[in-house]
Amino acid sequence: MTDHNPILHEKRALRARMKALRDGLSAEEKVRAATRIAEAGLGFLPPRAPAPNLIVSGFASLPEELNAWPLLRRLNSEGFALALPVVQAKGQPLIFRAWVPGDAMHKGVWDIPEPKADKPDVEPDILLVPLLAFDRHGRRLGYGGGFYDRTLRRLRSRKSIVTVGLAFDEQQVDAVPHLDYDQRLDWVLTPSGPISCSE
Repeated sequence: MTDHNPILHEKRALRARMKALRDGLSAEEKVRAATRIAEAGLGFLPPRAPAPNLIVSGFASLPEELNAWPLLRRLNSEGFALALPVVQAKGQPLIFRAWVPGDAMHKGVWDIPEPKADKPDVEPDILLVPLLAFDRHGRRLGYGGGFYDRTLRRLRSRKSIVTVGLAFDEQQVDAVPHLDYDQRLDWVLTPSGPISCSE
């Protein structure tokens, strides 16, 4: 993929715009958004299996991202098995390790907390996915590393999964620029409620 691809330029411009927009949200707005996301939970998803039989992968929120920790604590209280992603190397899909609130973690790539290596590797059924922008068709703009695109492609080749982006309402756009290898989300959960993504 050459750097002259116009889609890549569109993505870079949108990343910059959405980072600035997100950074402009107040601390109170961010706390309110995380609370509403946690209150919503995952009850909007079609029934799949009892909670103890489902593994939900969350993510360790960066300070500027929507805070996923309150939602993860709720899911833990509801009996879901939880996991967090681990970066293996550049160009490689993520792996997932079992995690529960209170577990000791270490800092991985970019100082993002990750479960320690003594925790078992698991394959999640439901993935909560961070993003910079999304549209109603499930197109997602990430940070440009391709980690989630590679990961979702690998998991979807192995099993049925459900992907749920977590986002501030302000991160919705009319259309996210995308390439053929970009993976779509099934749902996006915002403070205003869940959005089912379709063609």
